[in-house]
Amino acid sequence: MWDNLTCWQAAKVGDIVSVKCPELFTFIAQDNKLGRVTRNCTEYGWSEPYPHYVDACIFDDNATKTDVNIYYKSVKALYTVGYSTSLVSLTTAMIILCRFRKLHCTRNFIHMNLFVSFILRAISVFIKDGVLYAEEDSDHCFVHTLACKTVMVFFHYCVMSNYFWLFIEGLYLFTLLVETFFPERRYFYWYTIIGWGTPTICVTIWAVLRLHFDDSGCWDMNDNTALWWVIKGPVVASIMINFVLFIGIIIILVQKLQSPDIGGNESSIYLRLARSTLLLIPLFGIHYTVFAFSPEDVSQRERLVFELGLGSFQGFVVAVLYCFLNGEVQSEMKRKWRSWTVNRYFAVDLKQQRHPSLASSGVNGGTQLSILSKSSSQIRMSSPQAENANLNLPT
Repeated sequence: MWDNLTCWQAAKVGDIVSVKCPELFTFIAQDNKLGRVTRNCTEYGWSEPYPHYVDACIFDDNATKTDVNIYYKSVKALYTVGYSTSLVSLTTAMIILCRFRKLHCTRNFIHMNLFVSFILRAISVFIKDGVLYAEEDSDHCFVHTLACKTVMVFFHYCVMSNYFWLFIEGLYLFTLLVETFFPERRYFYWYTIIGWGTPTICVTIWAVLRLHFDDSGCWDMNDNTALWWVIKGPVVASIMINFVLFIGIIIILVQKLQSPDIGGNESSIYLRLARSTLLLIPLFGIHYTVFAFSPEDVSQRERLVFELGLGSFQGFVVAVLYCFLNGEVQSEMKRKWRSWTVNRYFAVDLKQQRHPSLASSGVNGGTQLSILSKSSSQIRMSSPQAENANLNLPT
């Protein structure tokens, strides 16, 4: 039963069911320890909750619902804008990296896989919201269709893949600094297995366990902590390893910059790499370590804003750092623009030479060349002296 505040699972007549106060109350009463609410399952239905939400959860029916609704709508609007911005910027970045062959290398292939993981994450969030919250007054206790569960499996896979490709970015940069020469193609093969294969295995195991041991609702709630760690464990491990890699990268960069064997050009390269690495802090998922081991009921308001708000714009930051501010990408874009401009100019000039009637109405350089060419042809046909006259024409 859904009483607009919490979900009461099915029970037998005579059973007493006790549940924790909903997490939403931690947003309103952060400094108070929330209790539990109990109901009896009788032959006439569920009894009234005791103690009442007012006493157990510090719940003010007039004020709390309004505050919570405003808070949730604000957070949803924030991450909707964030994921939409990330989706547009990442799609543009993917088109750019796929369009130019000179940008096809192992480093950019890893970036592109990271872009895809962020795109899938944004799409999965929109799909999940569309399924779970299609109607504001929907009874979430009874949203347990196969399609709903499939959406949640897809959502967890996309989120987990995103974390692992963030981990691959840190691992690749660390390997690039540690090893002078290494077979990038062979490494990329293993990167792909780690980035897409590991989440597939973990999410599949979680779905099978959930189906057999906790097949309730839409699988959007994770009351069984042991099962949830099948997904959360590898994610937390990747974050912590990435944090260690980040520290190692900083140490290696400092050592290389202080080495007397480093030349001026090589030093500037490391300086640019150091600046990029400092900007990679949000990409490595380090900010999630703040809440990685904190209890689930601690700082729920900050956790939600931090993870959904900042996380939704993370894809946009990735696209800017790895594509739009990339020197190679900018050089290739400028070269393509110059090539397109020159080709367009000569295409217009050739068209005007083939159609002299168009040349008389123009005043640009191509029109002047067309008139000059036409006049020269007439002079050559009029007299033998035209050859000498034509040699003296200005160019």
